[in-house]
Amino acid sequence: MLSVKEGKMTKFQKKLLFILLGLCIITPIGIFIPMFFDAGDAWGEWSAETVKDLIGYTPAGLEKYSDVWNAPIPDYTMNVDDTSVVHQSGYYIVSGIVGASLTYVVMLLISKLIVRDEE
Repeated sequence: MLSVKEGKMTKFQKKLLFILLGLCIITPIGIFIPMFFDAGDAWGEWSAETVKDLIGYTPAGLEKYSDVWNAPIPDYTMNVDDTSVVHQSGYYIVSGIVGASLTYVVMLLISKLIVRDEE
């Protein structure tokens, strides 16, 4: 994204960065919507048991792979006993920023390996 030669961001890159930061900031919507509608978990973050309760069965792939990956920070919080919406929102935002930053760094490293600067 950053040009190695120039060392500065283009207008497009700045706009993209602001859009991504905005998306990170609005991530707590995933907490508020289920809370307002008494829907339980955020949409799409269901366990295999929740899916079974919702649709009556657990799809074979979900059942097979549901225990393969465990989130590094389950439920986007460091303290599961903290029910403060403000704290939950902060943890959600931090999780979004950390995830976006890690994705950016990995993609930057991959692009450096793939694209060689010929001088």
